[in-house]
Amino acid sequence: MGSRFSLVFVAAFLLVVMALFFMANPSYRKSIEAKYYYEIGEYEEAYTLANEAFSEDVYNRMASTIMAQSKTSLKYVKYINEAKKYMQEINKIAQKESIDDGDRVRIKMMSAIMTESYPKLAPSIITDKELVDEAARYHQQFEKLLEKVSR
Repeated sequence: MGSRFSLVFVAAFLLVVMALFFMANPSYRKSIEAKYYYEIGEYEEAYTLANEAFSEDVYNRMASTIMAQSKTSLKYVKYINEAKKYMQEINKIAQKESIDDGDRVRIKMMSAIMTESYPKLAPSIITDKELVDEAARYHQQFEKLLEKVSR
């Protein structure tokens, strides 16, 4: 019974020491804050904080990881925002009574840009699944559009 209590006490003590270290070290404190922003989807802020933390301590693997993941997520956000913008333009064109060759070429070009830029995203295990899924849906839509206007 005494040895079990000692083991629990030592483990609790080590956890407290680790927590104090993380909170006292400015680089790790910024890393924890960056992780928070990453988890709530504020990838730009997460990247900025992780970059600052990494600049303070180049051995801070947490900062390095969050910085890399934020950069990947920002690529997905950019792709999705661009896809939304292009879809709005394509929907405006589709509402016309007739689509001329110029409009067809414009749709083809937008679809080609989005189709070609998708493979460059390269998700990781940590990348937000919703971002990956939304980007994949847009990619499929642009592939179908490209196929239709290329006929």
